[in-house]
Amino acid sequence: MSTENTTQSAARERGADGVRLSAGDTELTVHPDHGCRIGSLRVGGTELLRQGDKYGCFPMVPWCGRIDHGRFRNGGELHQMPVNSPPHAIHGTGRNLRWRTARTDDTTAAFTYELTDPAAPWPYPGTVTQVVELAEDGGSLTLTMGVEATGDSFPAQAGWHPWFLRNLGEGQDVQIDFAPEWQEERGPDHLPTGRRITPKPGPWDDCFGMSRGVEVTLTWPGRLELTVSSRTEWVVVYDEQEAAVCVEPQSGPPNGLNTAPRLVTPIDPLEISMTWSWRAL
Repeated sequence: MSTENTTQSAARERGADGVRLSAGDTELTVHPDHGCRIGSLRVGGTELLRQGDKYGCFPMVPWCGRIDHGRFRNGGELHQMPVNSPPHAIHGTGRNLRWRTARTDDTTAAFTYELTDPAAPWPYPGTVTQVVELAEDGGSLTLTMGVEATGDSFPAQAGWHPWFLRNLGEGQDVQIDFAPEWQEERGPDHLPTGRRITPKPGPWDDCFGMSRGVEVTLTWPGRLELTVSSRTEWVVVYDEQEAAVCVEPQSGPPNGLNTAPRLVTPIDPLEISMTWSWRAL
């Protein structure tokens, strides 16, 4: 049997329960049929992500956060996205679709979907790829996402929305430590006003800027320290929920398709990467 056929066979065998990767004492499960989200990440037998259909860690693509009333422009073209968080559209379409498993082995998997998938259409043809890579020692996880245009150019964003458990089952709640250079002022409509302000203390549902790259540390005292890092400069932090906290690196601010568009062209794809690294305490 060819290597390609072996890979496809392994993907089919793992498909019903998701694609499982493992290294060292780390195990994770990706669900390509459910928005290509990471449904579980266990380190030393301890689950780090909130469980449930809406949770885990899902990709936000081809936009992140909210779009003002679901509308954005590309040149003279005005487009309307489904309003799934009235009065706005939120978190892209990729989390609602079945992705195709392109390849998988013990520690790495790659997945794709077409932007014009009729289940959640986007007005421009293109391909999205997500690569999930566990380090050989099981001490870190890297996610990489790419957005490619296969026709006309279009604005796009990409990022991730993880739901980390606030408490790992015993001990103290998680502590969030980061040093942003600014905070995007949030208006009553939950969209950035365009003003950059001095970062305020939480609780947060806010976008922050870190021009030298995102670095946020989550510490469960006496249990685990996990650092979220990315070369992008934008991160949304959400800690208003009792069960979980979110640290969301993304390629632009909420409503960025309108306020800070990043054009994807056939020769200039959008790519973003994020790494989680951890150590026991």
